[in-house]
Formats: sequence, C-alpha cells, structure tokens
Amino acid sequence: MRHTTIQPPVFLGIEGGGTRTVALLADAGGRLLKRFEGGPGNFKLLTAAQLLRRLREVRAAFAGFPQPAAVAIGLAGARGEPEWQRIRAIAAKVWPGVTCHATHDLETALAAGDRWQVASDTRRIRRAPAPVTCHPSPVTQVLLLSGTGSCFFARAADGRTARFGGWGHILGDKGSAHEIGLRALKACVFYLDRDGEWSRLGQRILRSLQLNEPGELIPWAQTAGKADIAALAVEVFAAAAERDAIAKDILTGASASLARDGVACAKKLAKTGEPVQFMLAGSVLLRQPKFARAVAKELAGRWPGCMVTPLKRESAWGALALATRAGGLQPPARAQAPIPHSAFRIPHSLSPTEARNPRSMNLDKLSIADAIELMLSEDEKLPAAIRREAPKIERVIGKIVTAVKRGGRLLYVGAGTSGRLGILDASECPPTFRVPPELVQGIIAGAQAAVFRAVEGAEDDREAGARAVEFRGVGKMDVIVGIAASGRTPFVHGALAGARRHGAFTVLLCFNPAMNRQRGVAQVVIAPDIGPEVLTGSTRLKSGTATKLILNMLTTLAMVRTGKVVSNLMVDLNPSNVKLRDRAVRIVRELTGADYETAKAALEREAWVVKAAWQRLTRKDASGAPASKPA
Repeated sequence: MRHTTIQPPVFLGIEGGGTRTVALLADAGGRLLKRFEGGPGNFKLLTAAQLLRRLREVRAAFAGFPQPAAVAIGLAGARGEPEWQRIRAIAAKVWPGVTCHATHDLETALAAGDRWQVASDTRRIRRAPAPVTCHPSPVTQVLLLSGTGSCFFARAADGRTARFGGWGHILGDKGSAHEIGLRALKACVFYLDRDGEWSRLGQRILRSLQLNEPGELIPWAQTAGKADIAALAVEVFAAAAERDAIAKDILTGASASLARDGVACAKKLAKTGEPVQFMLAGSVLLRQPKFARAVAKELAGRWPGCMVTPLKRESAWGALALATRAGGLQPPARAQAPIPHSAFRIPHSLSPTEARNPRSMNLDKLSIADAIELMLSEDEKLPAAIRREAPKIERVIGKIVTAVKRGGRLLYVGAGTSGRLGILDASECPPTFRVPPELVQGIIAGAQAAVFRAVEGAEDDREAGARAVEFRGVGKMDVIVGIAASGRTPFVHGALAGARRHGAFTVLLCFNPAMNRQRGVAQVVIAPDIGPEVLTGSTRLKSGTATKLILNMLTTLAMVRTGKVVSNLMVDLNPSNVKLRDRAVRIVRELTGADYETAKAALEREAWVVKAAWQRLTRKDASGAPASKPA
C-alpha cells in the first residue's frame, strides 16, 4: 500500500468487545484505508493501563498514515458519561489534540446499521437511500446485541435513547454466548448427577477443552474467563444441529430471553402497536442464522408487525461513521463407576526405549559434528523398522476409513510426548481436510495442562484413561489408537481397555516388540523395533519421530481414501488465512487449467470450498465455456 498518495483528513473508528477490538481507518472520500484487529476491548475488564496499551496498538497499526482528524471509540461496558470521559482522557494521550467521540458499543452497532452502507466494489462509505417501508410514521430502532455478552439499545425518531441489560456476565448477559456456554456446563453436570450419564454435549465440551473427564471441569471453571466460557457456545450450536435435546433446550431459552428483553427495551420508547425495527447484532446472532430466525419469530410473536433485520456489517463501521460526524462531515451524533483392571498384565521388563544405546555411550565427549551424524544415522533406521509393520498399519487405515464412512471417529490416547503428538495430528486435520474437530481427537494424560508441561503421576493413572474414553462417548464405530513408546503406560492401557469394553476398534502404537506377545492389549499392536534412544529414555527423539511418521500415514491415507484428496492435492483444505487461500487458488488452477483470476473468482463464489470451486469450473469447462476467463 502506497501511503504517499493519501491526503488528510482521515477518520478512525474503534469498536471493542469482550473478545476483540476492531479499528477502521478511512479518508475523507470514504475509502477504507486499513483494518486492524486486536485483543479484547471491554471497558469494564480493562485497566486504564491496558486500555492505553490497546489504543497504542491501534496507533502503531496505522503508522505511516496521517493522524486522524477525529476518532470515535465505542467500548462494551462503557455505560455512560463518566466512563466516556475516561476513554477520552486516555485517547488524548495517544492522539493529542484530536477530536474524540467516546461511547458504548451499542451506539456504534446501531450507527453501523443506520444510514450508512459500504459499496463492496469501491469500498466507499455512502449514505444509503431511505428504506421503503409500509409504516406511515418514523420507526423506533432497537438493537439486540448478543456476542460474548449481551445488551439492548433503542433510539426513537426524536433522538431519545434507552438501554436494557449490559450488566456483565455476573449480573446479566442473558442470551449471550457466555450464558449459553455457562448453561451448557451446568446442564451437563446436572444430568450427570441425575441420570448417571454424560451427554453428547458434554463430550463435545470435554473435547473442545482438551479435558478427559467431568471432574476436571471444576479447576478449569475456577480459572476460566468470560471469553473462555463464551467459546463453548459454539459446541452448543453444533450439538443442537445434531438434535441434542439439552443443547436445543438451552438455545430455546436463550432465544426467548433475547426477544423478551428486546421487547422490554422497545417499550421504553414506543407503545405497543407502534412500528419498531429490531436490529440483530453480535456474533451469536450473525453467525448462527437458525438461532437468529428463532429470535425473530419470538420477536414477531411479542411485537406483532415489527421488522427484524440483521446488521449487515461489523459494528466498527458505525464507529467510523461516528468519527466522520465528529470530524465535521456530519453533525455530531450522539461420574461413573471406575472400570476394573483387565486380566492382562503389563510387562515390567525393560523396554528397548529405556535401554542404553551402545553407539552413544560417549555422547558427552563427541564433537557437535559427530553427534549430529550419530543422531541422523540412528534416525535412518526408522523407515525400515516402520516398513516391517506396514501390513498392520494398512489394516488400521482400513478400519479408520470404515469408521469415518459410518460416522465414527479416530481418537489418539497418550501421555507426555506421545499424547502431544496425537493432539498435534488431530489438530491439523480440520484445516488440512475440512473435517469437524470431533472427527479426529487427541486425549492426553493430565488433560489440557499436560500439553504445555509435565503433570506428575498423570500417566500412571489407569482408571483416568478409562474414564477419559468413557466421557468422550467412545463406542463401536470408533477407532482408538493408544500411543506409548514403551508400550507400558497405565493411562493408555486403561483407555484401551475401556474403549474395547464399549466395542471400539483398539490399536496400540509403541516401540517395544515384546508387546506383540501380550494378549488382550489391543486388536492391533504396531511395534516397530527402532532400538534404544541416543539419549537414554528420551522418547521425544527416535520414538517421537517414528510416531509422527506413523500418525501422518494413518490420517493422511485415511483421508485420501475418503475423497479428501484428488491426485496429490488437498481439495478439502480450509483456506483460513492468506497463505492457504493462495494455496487454494493454486490447487484449483492445477486441477482445471484456469487462470488465477478465474480460479479465485470460483473460490469466492463457493465460499472458498476448493472442491466446490473445482467442480464448478469442471462443469463449466465440460459445457464448452472457456475455463481460462473469469465467469
């Protein structure tokens, strides 16, 4: 971007909520110059120093542009003039001498849906023509905002305003993502106490939090922040889509609560029967259209004849409109029983992974060059050792393919390095193959904390492994791969025993060939003989590398066999960033021979679903239309 062509004045709009802060910079002609997104911007949850740092981050993001002629800042939690004065005082330290309009995020959201629109082709802000309605008189507008938190804001045609809610997640936030997530947690443990069963919704929550059993929710909840709990709302919506009764009940209550409070806000300014426009804003309402329709239906029942419209764009555009007005271009505006041990015995003889490697006895005396050569020569042994286990790996891949096609799942279970590698492989599947995160899951002894640090004694708790698969709802359609370099980890053995009890297909991946002689451990034991580690007992070395190689084969080849790959191209990747979108364009071009612009246009039309874009262009090409020119 060539900043030298930009002429002042420019205007800056900032909108902050419980999850993120968005800033937009535009010039006097209405051209969007740059967008910035930073961390949370809830006024109630930030100290003055933290807010100052957040605003300085915004200023730094727009370095090289002229200083704004006016700034508008709308923050969640900024309820009135005392808070607005503090915002202006802090903003004056960042943009001294610049006009600042401070307000709450409700005014910015309402301004975003008011008289301003964005023309996507020119990226200019324009005044929209007056909407054509059947109402003979001016309309009272009511904003229903449900994101991390919730609040309601109304404005009458004569300029009077009213608000409802906005008391934060302790006192309010009804119908918000936080309340939905919190109700889900409470409902799951309630039905566990009452019925002795852990629900499907509960399984989703444990998976998303990387926890192994319900009891681990207690310490998690004690330290979880508002955004952490609000993030669980995604699992509630996903469970409701699968017709989970608990999730559906939670969302029914949330939609009724939002409509009830929205109507209460409207009544502060309008009489029953007068025309009212309800505007839906916030991530909960804008990203969940089925839920938004339920709220609209509730509103129509409570205020007959009302209009219900979603906010067409993020509310930071409202902050930009307010900044423009403040700058003078517009007038200023205001638990279950433990599973018993199985009959088989875990061998206590020394595992090869614990033996000393005779080639590295003088590791501490070797030169760095010789030590590098030693480690590489040891790693060279891995492919041959893994190749000898290929028939078993092939069988397991076949079982995974069958499981996926039948609606089952693949779950890795491990401790320490083995558990982390399972989580790593599972976490890469959604972006690589566009599969839901519950399809391939990782379970680690010690749960979430163990991903980042060792949790003492976690791998020795056999019953915890059994409970972990129990509470993930493991059943006969699933494949469970226990990963244990030594082959002896009690947590993994407990998980395998529990999984087999529930009919799942079980696999033990280890590097102790003696485990092949242990009956009842798992239906398949993959145990390459890779010998001792260069550093005695450090299974993050050869064992870790070999584990990664085998897990790569399991998921990659299973996804190939389920149609996620064409030729050697990832036709189901999720292009969630610039690099991946560029890769998506290249994939479509490789498959169709289309030029860059045609491939990109097809991807944009298909919401960046690579396979759909490929199929669109293939059909177009088959019909005789040129695939090398934009449609």
